[in-house]
Amino acid sequence: MEAFLTSTAVVALAEIGDKTQLLAIVLAARFKKPWPIVAGIFVATLANHFLAALVGEQAAAFLEGQWFRYLVAASFIIMGLWTLIPDKFDEDDEPKPGRFGPFLATAIAFFIVEMGDKTQLATVALGARFASVVPVMMGTTLGMMIANAPAVFLGNALIERVPMRVVHGIAALLFIAIGVWLLIQTAGLLG
Repeated sequence: MEAFLTSTAVVALAEIGDKTQLLAIVLAARFKKPWPIVAGIFVATLANHFLAALVGEQAAAFLEGQWFRYLVAASFIIMGLWTLIPDKFDEDDEPKPGRFGPFLATAIAFFIVEMGDKTQLATVALGARFASVVPVMMGTTLGMMIANAPAVFLGNALIERVPMRVVHGIAALLFIAIGVWLLIQTAGLLG
């Protein structure tokens, strides 16, 4: 349950203001069909985050040892610092509306845009930390849906009302706190 809840919280906070959230708004404005877009986000996230959590779990199993735990802890701290740098959405990343319907365009675009994104890397780190693919994938997928489904339905009105600096600051603190906690735990400083 810890893997699921931690994964949900980390990704939900990190995703706010992320380029995939901006993509959700663009797709909603373009297609004006929110349910297929939400379904596309869900399917793309399940696939992408399953693979990311699996990579993390396998890396943890293969690379056991104290130095690897330090590396995972450091990756959380680095992601926390990265979260403080806001994402920009590049219009070249936009899907062309005539090619696919809203579901397929969203699923393809989200899967591709999420590659190498901080939430995907967080999912790899969470998979390594918890060595549990399904709860991590379910948690990170729920976190993506918590952040992106409202963006699809509320669009620009939501983004204009959410203080991004505060949200990014909270997400960064969460990543850094998890990293520091893992460092302390790995160093044997906890009881």
